[in-house]
Amino acid sequence: MSESKNNSFMGFIIGALVVVVAGLVWFIYSGGEMPGQNEAEIQINLPDGN
Repeated sequence: MSESKNNSFMGFIIGALVVVVAGLVWFIYSGGEMPGQNEAEIQINLPDGN
């Protein structure tokens, strides 16, 4: 039973590492910019209504 838990834990750790590496590869190959950084900032100022 202990070996089954150990294998599950190792599988979880390896899966987490695969996800982290995949995220880093995507970030590097996308040019290193987060999506949405170059979008214009829009501000809408409404009157108080008093």
